[in-house]
Order: sequence, then structure tokens, then C-alpha cells
Amino acid sequence: MAGTSTPSWANWTSSPETYGASTPKAANTAEMFQTVGPILAIAGMATSAIGAYYAAKTQQYQLESQALTNDFQKSMSELNAKNAEFTAQTILESGQRQIGAVTMRAGNVKGAARASMAARGIQAGVGSAADVIATTDLMKEVDVNTINARSVQAAEAQRMAAVNSQNQAMMAGVSADNARMGASTINPFMASTGSLLGSASTVASAYYQDKRMAAYENWLAKQQ
Repeated sequence: MAGTSTPSWANWTSSPETYGASTPKAANTAEMFQTVGPILAIAGMATSAIGAYYAAKTQQYQLESQALTNDFQKSMSELNAKNAEFTAQTILESGQRQIGAVTMRAGNVKGAARASMAARGIQAGVGSAADVIATTDLMKEVDVNTINARSVQAAEAQRMAAVNSQNQAMMAGVSADNARMGASTINPFMASTGSLLGSASTVASAYYQDKRMAAYENWLAKQQ
């Protein structure tokens, strides 16, 4: 467009105050940064790669530790399930022993009652004598049914606890397997390599940009 001038390299050299042209001192400074810059960039790349490696390694250790914790929980849940089943069986066995004791005691009571009746000349199974025997049998049955109901109820509660523990063990095992699978997919070396490649691209771009700027600064310095 007429009346509009585009800054050229000649303009920069003829009017350094206006266009910010560099002096030889500025050119030397640019060269220094051109040398130091890549060194600092490479150091940053190495630091970033090391950080990526140890970050991945830490994540891997955390997943492996989680797997071990889940394994422990699985073992404890399995042990709790076995203990609950053992307790259930013990309760049932104890109930059977109690029922046996009640039955034996009822038999002794009936035997003593019959002996007493016979000694007094009372005919067993007739009248009040029959009522005594029937009452003894009824009390025995009530006690047996009560003991059996309580035993079964307590045993079922323990077996329900055993089922819950088995489910917890199964879930803990699944969690442990998932944690190990996650740990196996982490590769710290690949993480550090990816970090290096990403940083290298950025550093290369900055390096070539600095090279262009340095060449421009040198050209400007020569125009002084």
C-alpha cells in the first residue's frame, strides 16, 4: 500500500533505536544464551525423564502393595469363613449333646416315677400315674425342641457369616488380580522414553528458533 513501509533488515540497521537493533554486546549475549540454552534444556529433559521413570515406578509399587494387601484380606476372610463353619458345627454338636442329656434325664425321671408307683402298688399308665408319665414326656419334648431351635438358629447365623466371609475373600482375590494386572501394564522405561521424546521435540524447536534469532542478531551486529 502506498505510503506504508515494511521494516527491512536495512531499516533495522539504519534505525537501531527505533527497531531495537542489537549491538555487538547484545549479539555476544545471544551467542552465550545459544550455548547455555541447549545445555539447560538437555538437563531439563533428563530431569523430566527421571521424574517420569520414578513416578511410574512408584505407581507400580503402589499397585503391587495393594495386591499384597488384598491377598492378606483374602486369606483372613477365608480363615474367618472356616472358623464360622467350625463354630456352626460345634453349636450343632453341643445342641445334640444337650438333647441327649435332656432325654436321659427325662428317662431317669420316668423310671423313678414308675418304680415309686410300683412300690406303692399304683398301676402305671392309668389315671394320675399316666398323667405323670405324659407330663414328663411333654416336658422332655419341649426342652428338646427349644434346644434344637436355638442350636439351628445359632448355627445358621454362623454359616451366614461364613458365606459373607467367602464373598469378601472372593472380592479381595479379584481386587488383587486387578491390581497385579495394572502393575504389569506399567513400564517405567517407556514412561521415561515418552518423556524424553516429548521434551526432545520441544527442545529441538526452541534450539532452531534460537539459531535463527542468533543468526539474525549476528547479521544486525555486522550492519553497525
